[in-house]
Amino acid sequence: MNEYSYITGEERPVEVLVFRMDPAVVDEFIRIDHDVWTLGEAHMEGLADIPFLSKEVWLDSSKPGEVTIVFVWDTQNAWDVVGNVEFQKKLQTEFDSRFPHPVELIAAPHEDSHFGIHRVTRFERLEK
Repeated sequence: MNEYSYITGEERPVEVLVFRMDPAVVDEFIRIDHDVWTLGEAHMEGLADIPFLSKEVWLDSSKPGEVTIVFVWDTQNAWDVVGNVEFQKKLQTEFDSRFPHPVELIAAPHEDSHFGIHRVTRFERLEK
């Protein structure tokens, strides 16, 4: 018997970022992104909890060098706090110092929709 969870009635803001880079540096990008951005935002000074519920990195084998990052934020307010311009500049400077390769942000659908993308349901298999 499969155990699962089904949650409805959520309104969790979703951030989607799509980057393009040399396929040879994707693994390095993912590692440094985690060290700088994921952990930096998760442990931002002054926050009681990690401000996002999840962060996933997706690769499309038909598009080598393309990396999609998807955050599900706890609340829009939590996302806004982490979006502090000075804090983001600090993380970007650290990332740039550690990842010297060209990388291009090619899409940010959440911005195109004026931050209107939200997760409203979630179905998950529970680990046994």
